Amino acid sequence: MSLPAFLTPKKPDIEQLKAGKDTEGLIRALRSRDAGIQAAAARALGTLGPDALDSLEAGLKTRNKSVKLGIIGALSEIASPRSVGSLERALADENSEVRWQAAIALGEIADPSATDPLQKALRDPDKYVRYGAAFSLAKIGWEPPNPSERAYVYAAMQEWAALKEIGKAAIPAVSGLIKDRDARVRAKAVELLGEIGDASATPALMKSLSDENREVRWHSVLASPKCGISPTHLPRGISRRPQVTKSPLIAGFLNFLLPGLGYGYLGKWWGTMIFQIDVMATVWLFRYEGDANSFCLLFPIYLVLGIHAWYITTKMPKDPP
Repeated sequence: MSLPAFLTPKKPDIEQLKAGKDTEGLIRALRSRDAGIQAAAARALGTLGPDALDSLEAGLKTRNKSVKLGIIGALSEIASPRSVGSLERALADENSEVRWQAAIALGEIADPSATDPLQKALRDPDKYVRYGAAFSLAKIGWEPPNPSERAYVYAAMQEWAALKEIGKAAIPAVSGLIKDRDARVRAKAVELLGEIGDASATPALMKSLSDENREVRWHSVLASPKCGISPTHLPRGISRRPQVTKSPLIAGFLNFLLPGLGYGYLGKWWGTMIFQIDVMATVWLFRYEGDANSFCLLFPIYLVLGIHAWYITTKMPKDPP
């Protein structure tokens, strides 16, 4: 047997594992780096029926994301109400893709007992999870009992016009969107709060003034007066934003150690060019001038570059609004 063949892991025979109803083997196949094998294993697990539920639900305890996604996909194929509890727990997973998959799976099972966990998922900080929850609630046949709950569905579907039409009752749902990881969603939510124009949006807008994203902060500035927030409060809110600064000592040390690296740390495009010039010059000097002369020539240059990087860092403004 050749060495490459010996080192190459054997691909699992999905059809054989499926024929033998080898649940554990199929779950192991979900760990494959081959996306095709992962998909085939998930489909095969879905054909095993309720007999595989115990093994599948036990397999959800893994920390491997690919395995979790495959198992949840199989549970959605089996579509047994027994899986609702396991999928509800998966809605609290740290990984947003796992939560999204769990929300979709609950819709495929379409058991009314999944209504409560899916309603909670409408408040998830991830837009994909919220969308999956709204989609699944519709498949179950759930109808929002009041405008406030309807607003959470519209927010999950990003139906901005419908949210504006609901008006003040939509403010809790729209305010929840300022926790979304997507800055575009946060900016649109803040803009919509301004269009609704009610004072109850004040806490959300004041929080958004300190958002890490410039566009979100600017939309908050524009929306705040429309909701009765005095312009005198806006600078204080903006001042709480995350301050993006660079350390002068780090920039100077890096530039002294490897000229150009300190400039790169500061985001200067020409840092790479200076680094390349330094490498070529250093090689040339050591070859033709020797070690002692090269150190004598390069040390003051490195020192000046280190001081320069330190100096320009001290003059750089903090992250502007």
